[in-house]
Amino acid sequence: MKALWCPVVELRQYTLHPGQRDVLIDLFDREFVEPQEAVGMTVLGQFRDLDDPDRFVWLRGFDDMPRRAKALESFYGGPVWQAHRDKANATMIDSDDVLLLRPASARGGFPVPVGARQVPGEPAALPPSLVLATIWYGHGPFDTAFVEFFERQVRPVLAETGGEPLAYLQSEHAPNTFPALPVRMNEEVFVWFARFTDESHIDDHLNRLQHSERWRAEVLPTLSQRWTRTPQRLRLAPTERSILR
Repeated sequence: MKALWCPVVELRQYTLHPGQRDVLIDLFDREFVEPQEAVGMTVLGQFRDLDDPDRFVWLRGFDDMPRRAKALESFYGGPVWQAHRDKANATMIDSDDVLLLRPASARGGFPVPVGARQVPGEPAALPPSLVLATIWYGHGPFDTAFVEFFERQVRPVLAETGGEPLAYLQSEHAPNTFPALPVRMNEEVFVWFARFTDESHIDDHLNRLQHSERWRAEVLPTLSQRWTRTPQRLRLAPTERSILR
């Protein structure tokens, strides 16, 4: 069983002013990673959305909700954010698209990474990769029975079509312990992540999934009854310093 890494996770999607994504990424990777982790957070990953040049997506993890509050208060009240917030905020149109998540089971958390994060200015130690995040929106809670269905029936089909889930999470409904940063409340989501080598690898997986008899006969009928809307797919390119890649 893989280790549970970060019991509380924020999936953050920022809408930026045109042409400002690389400005924010440069600032973020240079100034914001280590200071956040120094006060108790884990910067899981930072990404360019391949399908929207003005969207920056990142994942941030915490040990629990009380420590989330303490860490966020320390960072946003501290000198690093105070020094750089105006430049960061100037790149953004909206930063409130935030899902608060928790691993769906003991096997659903992100695996502990192997190796250290790239040092700024050094060449990448790992080959390029992409991450596909799939967000399912439900009529009601994704309960224990659904998680068992995912692990027993959905995950094997995803794996055999080339999209083995790296992690799978669901809505965390604990009160927002840091109201200064809004999160999307009153939504039921189930989010799974998979790693791919490139865009053609993602396309191959999705094509094989679409034509899988097991997917169409055994999985999709149950899923489609739970969905309130078309699933959202985020094709994400890790930044140079993203530890999730």
